[in-house]
Amino acid sequence: MPTLDDKHWFTEVEDGAGSAFSLRIRRKLHEERTEYQTIEVYETEYFGNLMVIDGFTMLSSRENFLYHEMLAHPVLLTHPAPKRVCIIGGGDCGTLREVLKHQDVEQVTQIDIDERVTRVAEQFFPALTASNGDPRAKLLFADGIQWMADAEPGGLDVVIVDSTDPVGPAQGLFTADFYSDCRRALADDGLLVQQSESPLLHLDIIASMHQDLRTAGFGAVRTLFFPQAIYPSGWWSATMAATGECIPDFRRIDDAGTALSTTYYNADIHAAALAQPEFVRKRLAALD
Repeated sequence: MPTLDDKHWFTEVEDGAGSAFSLRIRRKLHEERTEYQTIEVYETEYFGNLMVIDGFTMLSSRENFLYHEMLAHPVLLTHPAPKRVCIIGGGDCGTLREVLKHQDVEQVTQIDIDERVTRVAEQFFPALTASNGDPRAKLLFADGIQWMADAEPGGLDVVIVDSTDPVGPAQGLFTADFYSDCRRALADDGLLVQQSESPLLHLDIIASMHQDLRTAGFGAVRTLFFPQAIYPSGWWSATMAATGECIPDFRRIDDAGTALSTTYYNADIHAAALAQPEFVRKRLAALD
């Protein structure tokens, strides 16, 4: 058995869960300390390039489609007519690429606080940034929390919060105050979706998000589940919230007349992702 040494393996330790995840690496391709965080890129043996921020795995070339597709397509195919979209975070631009596959989307504004994440992605993950030149896309490098606080009321159809874990610069993206600003910026039939960590390891975070979203004025909240190979536990989630009293039924790809090129997402996956594990259902039901 190989030894998990720093020269041959990148390992992310999840102290709270008493677990760790490792990928065998060939070499480190890049490291820099920005104003906000430390970005590293590794060449791995089997997962392509790997981006790491502050010691936490962000994405790899091999599996990033799982996260990016599930953050973008369920919410866009649930909204009846998503024309004006905002992405908070998302500096690697993979979610932006997926959003731009929807031809009914007219405008996407992405706000990430750290421009260097995008520039590093351009260099080491060019497939993710290939749609950045789309005329519908606008990339801003600023504080997403402040941007949302200043946003025009009712000016957005969909808000996608593609953030890192709720620590450091991203901590403020998991608060009732931020959700209130999102609620105000959304139109009457608006939807929000945010990555919401592992249901197995971070159920407290998901429960807090449900509470805070309702406190902020969202009428309905639902969490979706999907695999995520390189994140702690290998199981991840995204939480969707509606400004109305219910989350609409989703438009199946064929019914929507949308030609999407996806690797993981399809209508059956969408329906399955809405199924609630019993331990999650009981925890969330206790909030009512």
